[in-house]
Amino acid sequence: MRPFLRFFLGLAARLPLRMLHAVGSALGWAIYVLSPSYRAQLRGNLAQAGMEDPRVRRAAIASAGKMLAELPAVWFRSHAHAAALVREVLGADEALAALRRKEPLLFLTPHMGCFEITAQYAARETPMTVLYRPPKIAALEPLMQEGRGRPGIRLVPADVTGVREVFTALRRGEAVGFLPDQVPGEGEGEWADFFGRPAYTMTLAARLAERPGVRCFLAYGKRLPRGRGYAIVLRALPEKLPGESATRRMNRALEALIRECPEQYLWSYNRYKTPKGAKPR
Repeated sequence: MRPFLRFFLGLAARLPLRMLHAVGSALGWAIYVLSPSYRAQLRGNLAQAGMEDPRVRRAAIASAGKMLAELPAVWFRSHAHAAALVREVLGADEALAALRRKEPLLFLTPHMGCFEITAQYAARETPMTVLYRPPKIAALEPLMQEGRGRPGIRLVPADVTGVREVFTALRRGEAVGFLPDQVPGEGEGEWADFFGRPAYTMTLAARLAERPGVRCFLAYGKRLPRGRGYAIVLRALPEKLPGESATRRMNRALEALIRECPEQYLWSYNRYKTPKGAKPR
């Protein structure tokens, strides 16, 4: 099955991005209409965040499908062709200055826009260690490894060994990237408000961001209209407020980023679930 899937994805990678996004929009709506639980999750998370505008909801439904449909272009085109989908980079001055000073960089990419393109683009400037969680379907991991394992990118699993590799890369003054809004396993997070509701939030991202000398940036690949490509957006992590926990600081920064482009956040993600074994708030 995997060779057939790889062949199919390779063919899809040749399609124009505009066509892939059109297919993804239809896919997003099909899932929304056919799955009551998916529909309730998406609408509930939007309501929790105060995103009641129907235009945002409609765009978010289509965006979730685009996130899947664009993967062939991002993973299975050549590295140069995939990176060329980035048309502009916004807010990169601080990160580039830190790179020139050889300071360790932490790039945190939430489930927003085309987060897959950010590491591929950044790896053209600096070596990057990327923490990833293996897919539940084991047969898909080789495809993920192939798609994400571009020149300059070192993939490490989200386990004890991978976390050690992340700390080692930072000590070398290199860049590290991963998703900060994934729900961690029991013992790997703590409860912190996210859009006014407690969410089990990973402590790793917050700990790394507070390490001396580490420069932390939130990043995502904003989809441009009509499949024109992406604009990578970077935002420096804000300073901690008095009495604020490190995880709440992280969630506050994510909230601000999401408010910039709420229609491209993955609202269907079950951000408020309680992991198995974790004590409920």
